[in-house]
Amino acid sequence: MERVISLLDAIPYLRAYAGQRFVVKASGELLQDASWREGIARDLAVLHRLGIGTVLVHGGGPQLDQAMARHGIVTERVAGRRITSQAALSEAIREWRGACNAAWVSALARQGEAAVGLSGADGGLVRAARRPPAVLTDDDGERVQVDFGLVGDVTGVDPAVLEAAMALPAVPVVSPLALGEAGQLLNVNADTVAAEIAIALGAAKLILLTRAPGILADPSDPSSVLHWADLARLDQLAADGALSGGMRPKVAAIRRALDGGVPRVHVVDGRAGGALLEEVFTTDGSGTLVVTEADDMPAEPL
Repeated sequence: MERVISLLDAIPYLRAYAGQRFVVKASGELLQDASWREGIARDLAVLHRLGIGTVLVHGGGPQLDQAMARHGIVTERVAGRRITSQAALSEAIREWRGACNAAWVSALARQGEAAVGLSGADGGLVRAARRPPAVLTDDDGERVQVDFGLVGDVTGVDPAVLEAAMALPAVPVVSPLALGEAGQLLNVNADTVAAEIAIALGAAKLILLTRAPGILADPSDPSSVLHWADLARLDQLAADGALSGGMRPKVAAIRRALDGGVPRVHVVDGRAGGALLEEVFTTDGSGTLVVTEADDMPAEPL
């Protein structure tokens, strides 16, 4: 469903956000449907033309699973977390830095926007340390020690290459690979990459595009989307079991971004054309706005 926004209603937001930076993260699922991809590219192009420095970070989980299956490589997960072997990483490099990244650059080009495809390893953008083994509870409720393989935890971000791309001006498109301590490439969660980049850029907003209408009070009820939440509310949802699967790393990224100084994080349905713009440029929004505390809820514009 396409959204229509009144230009007059958007004026306060246009004034507030001109010259600001937004970091937008799009999941790999959203790349699979051409209409979703093109709608997101159109919304990003609008942000860019309005003078907002826009960075796109993309995932690629489904694409990696499909590539591994084509090559007879077994996808390993424990407690929902991917184990990244050297073979899996090699496929990730091809899919994420190659096909997925190029698809987003191409989509933006069709909207008349210049885009620069990057990985987190390019220009030392994202640095990471290999994640140490950890004890987790598996799907059978057993406690097991897990070696995640070539998975990284972010240790630093140098946004210089992003600054250079935005000065062109162009939209940087970043795949979730990072440079390890010994120069090796590591797989890093895309939500985490987006949060860390948002912090390093001093972004006004981190926007997470998903296949849900926002954060749901009841995961089984799409109409239970929260208009806004603070970290205490997210803690309560977690305690109630309302946050599961892919929402858990998103909530961790939300917390990290807010703790790192990003004032606003939004969770928006990437399938709905114009939903991103409606969330940013209207009072009612379209998804879920997350702030650190309820007292941080601002007057207009959000």
